[in-house]
Amino acid sequence: MENQTILGALLELAAAISVMLIPAVMFPVLKQQSEGMALGYFGFRILEAVTLIVGAISSLLLLTLSQQYVNAGAPAVSSFQISGALLLGARNWAFPLNPLVFGPGALMLYSVMYQANLIPRWLSVWGLIGAAMVFVFGLLGMFGNILIFLAIPIAVQEMVMAVWLIVKGFQPSASAAGSAKGFHPSTSASELA
Repeated sequence: MENQTILGALLELAAAISVMLIPAVMFPVLKQQSEGMALGYFGFRILEAVTLIVGAISSLLLLTLSQQYVNAGAPAVSSFQISGALLLGARNWAFPLNPLVFGPGALMLYSVMYQANLIPRWLSVWGLIGAAMVFVFGLLGMFGNILIFLAIPIAVQEMVMAVWLIVKGFQPSASAAGSAKGFHPSTSASELA
């Protein structure tokens, strides 16, 4: 169980790093369309990374606390219970906060994508709907209702969009606006390789 907790925390920390890198890479493209929305998206992704980091650290601290409890022999249980309850509470509150900050950031991203026609509109609309659903998922999670199926549409949409961007890049219609500023958003990752 200890190794699984450590591995889970490391994966959460890796997710936090990638959550911060995605808007950093997307910023030059989004900034050309709407600098305010690009900055807002970046800010919400930073908040999302913070929730992941809090979750990972609280898990590791719970692990440390449990080891201290075992090593103490017959300790005063109440002090360990209070500390454990606080750490578990931090972990449990970080989980629903994550989609609450992901949702508005994703709404900003897909709004810019839709308005600038950077990806097909159907894919942007799918992202907007999924972002709203994951926000509701987080909101309900705050009250103890975990309806994970609400997060499935955005999860699938983001995988489809990632494949789309790797294979096709941004829409050619968006390249006309970007090429005037020296950027060619129709370049896909496969063309860069």
